[in-house]
Amino acid sequence: MGRISNTWNLAKTSWGVLKKDRELMLLPVLSFLACVAVILVAIAVSLLTSSVSFSSDDSAVVQNPAIIVVGLLGSLAVGCVSVFFNGALVAGAHERLTGGDPTVASAIRRAFQRIGGLLPWALITTTVGLVLQALRERAGWLGRIVVAIVEMAWDVVTFLTVPAIVIDDMGPVEGLKRSASLLRSTWGENIASQVGFGLLGFLLALPAVLVLVVVLALGSAVLAFVGIVAALAWMAVVIVVMTTLNAIFQTALYLYATTGRSPSGFEQAPLSQSFRVK
Repeated sequence: MGRISNTWNLAKTSWGVLKKDRELMLLPVLSFLACVAVILVAIAVSLLTSSVSFSSDDSAVVQNPAIIVVGLLGSLAVGCVSVFFNGALVAGAHERLTGGDPTVASAIRRAFQRIGGLLPWALITTTVGLVLQALRERAGWLGRIVVAIVEMAWDVVTFLTVPAIVIDDMGPVEGLKRSASLLRSTWGENIASQVGFGLLGFLLALPAVLVLVVVLALGSAVLAFVGIVAALAWMAVVIVVMTTLNAIFQTALYLYATTGRSPSGFEQAPLSQSFRVK
């Protein structure tokens, strides 16, 4: 309970930092829009590369092998977009936590300066994700548990890779090694923080779920439409806020773990309990 309480305090501190730079929440929105654009392009290309053959009793869609390539490239492109904007969030958070006054433009500009590390890392982590997804789809229930454990371990080990790339201009492999090294040399709430932020996001999303349950139970089409729109809007806000808070938290933890000093805005936060030297 102490670790979860500590994570809650760090989340509140991250929110205090975010209130100074609310414009950073535009970055997850831009990331979402860019991902949607990539997916739409991939769908359009897939449709153009598919054909329909007709037999005497039915019709079937015959997929061109190029569709598989398009799907793979689309997934990699979405991964690159996500990692790039995560890097931009870390860049903005780093600027604020070191006494600067970030803007969306300055955050994106810093991410572009680190694109040589961010894009290769995006390809690596997206490929790992695709491989794990393929294994999960083909595994039995026991195999799915094993894959879930591997996914969790990967998330923990790579938690500070993007900050290492953006802040210290490391390459993807070097950044991964730095993240793993920090995990080995210091310990605190890496896992608890991820669980805690996930739990916080779940609790914030509950009102949207309750609204959906109520309006659908009433049986009114108009109320159902309004309720669905309101619930989706609230969920979007929760995702944007939690994504931004997580990036601020990541950046603060990385700065403390590498310098031993609490960054600006986290002076009163219990960071010393988050990373405790073994």
